[in-house]
Amino acid sequence: MKDEMSSMRCNDVLDLVELPNGAKSIGCKWVFKIKKDSLGNIERYKARLVAKGFTQKEGIDYTKTFSPISKKDSLCIILTLVSHFDLELQQMDVKTSFLNGELEEEVYMKQPEGFPSSDGE
Repeated sequence: MKDEMSSMRCNDVLDLVELPNGAKSIGCKWVFKIKKDSLGNIERYKARLVAKGFTQKEGIDYTKTFSPISKKDSLCIILTLVSHFDLELQQMDVKTSFLNGELEEEVYMKQPEGFPSSDGE
């Protein structure tokens, strides 16, 4: 959890600010996952902080959404090309990745419990 919070601060994804009058904040929660190697042995434990976006209302809190995904068909095409042209395929695990889109709306998320600011709040 500390790694996730540190990464968010280093990548300027998170700023701790006072909630302005009239603004609404959304909650957050931790999602935990166990990463295993190819033999099924535990490699590491991973924690990710996510916003509870389901509490927002379309047209009030946001106007559009975007979620980058990989389709199964795309993966099949890539694997077919790799096989056909006898290419080498490599995999990598990105520890943290961030969507760097420009938001038009101001989004305020509640501070996760157990992670006080530098001044103790």
